[in-house]
Amino acid sequence: MNGPDYYLPAAATGIALAFKFPSLLREWRDPLLRSVCALLALGTSVFFFSAPPTIAHVNRITGVPNISGPLVYALLSAFSASCLVLMVNWRGGPPEVTRRVSRRWIAGYTAVSVALVVLFALGDAPVERLRDLDTYYANTPYIREMIVLYLTGLTVAGVAMAYLCLRWSLQVRGLLRAGLSAIAVGYLFNLSYAATKFTAVFARWAGHDLDWLSSETAPLLASAAALFSAIGFCLPLAFQRLGEQVTVWSTYRRLGPLWRELRGLGPHGVAPSRISWWPSADLLVTQRESDIHDGMLSLYPYFDSRVHARAHAAAVASGNGPAQARAVADAAMVTAAVRARAADPEGTALARPDGPPDTAVSGEGPRDLVRMSLALRHSPVVAAARTAVARSESGTHEPIR
Repeated sequence: MNGPDYYLPAAATGIALAFKFPSLLREWRDPLLRSVCALLALGTSVFFFSAPPTIAHVNRITGVPNISGPLVYALLSAFSASCLVLMVNWRGGPPEVTRRVSRRWIAGYTAVSVALVVLFALGDAPVERLRDLDTYYANTPYIREMIVLYLTGLTVAGVAMAYLCLRWSLQVRGLLRAGLSAIAVGYLFNLSYAATKFTAVFARWAGHDLDWLSSETAPLLASAAALFSAIGFCLPLAFQRLGEQVTVWSTYRRLGPLWRELRGLGPHGVAPSRISWWPSADLLVTQRESDIHDGMLSLYPYFDSRVHARAHAAAVASGNGPAQARAVADAAMVTAAVRARAADPEGTALARPDGPPDTAVSGEGPRDLVRMSLALRHSPVVAAARTAVARSESGTHEPIR
């Protein structure tokens, strides 16, 4: 694996971190968000500083041959701790338990990182090795212990993560289970990486040469581990967000009939203002609901309680439940009011502050705007109310059935 094989994933995780950083500034007290950002930051650092060109550059500017070794090993240890802390916070539970377990993992891997630096300082590694430091110095005092310590730390983290993910996946379903299974597979690859490195080191101890396992096979296993783990962490969150966006856009679309019915009925008859420049779906839904409420407010003097009562009785007789019957009645009253407003171009009713005696607004709480909008489009009761108003305006009358 060459420089681009490391720099591309480093750039990808760095971009993800840049997108998350504004959220971190707003909600820095959120432990899950902090854990995600720490994971992305350490993942970016691990990939960047593990690249052979970066290793050579760091060694050169510090003037210490192989100083990148303990640096990368410490970053890997910190990354292992961040994965475990993220899993603990993601799983949730009593806050005091979550904090205690997180602190233990952080303290343990902080101690490992310090020990790695100390062992490197005690050892002697004068010959720079960009790809095979583990096997080249497998028999060197203190450097040998440093290598075993970092591989042991990776192994412990791999076993713990695989166990936590597999145990949790048996208790959940859907995308979360698929994501946890992918993370577990990623950490099985991570364990394979550690096992391959250990094998190459053990071979050196026994007087054999299996360096290719460490320098060629292990990086491929590490890449597979990173890929599966990234998919596992992103899959549930990405599809959850996608599902939320689909729901929001569906709400926006289903509010369309009611919004179009009331369009232009805002304060003073001015068409509702639109939001420009790439608004979010949530903001569009909020604006559409605001437009609807403004339009309904302007129709207050034209709401006819008799239309509402007749439509409600007809909806109940048609087999609609209480919530649906109320939505149908509200939609019928709105469509009748729109036509009454159109038949009063001078705004006579608007000039009467109390409205006509037979007007009323349902006092049963907030209306279900989506149900109303769908009833406006599909309900035969609402269609009958609309026809009845049109016939009454032309001099004939027909009851709502």
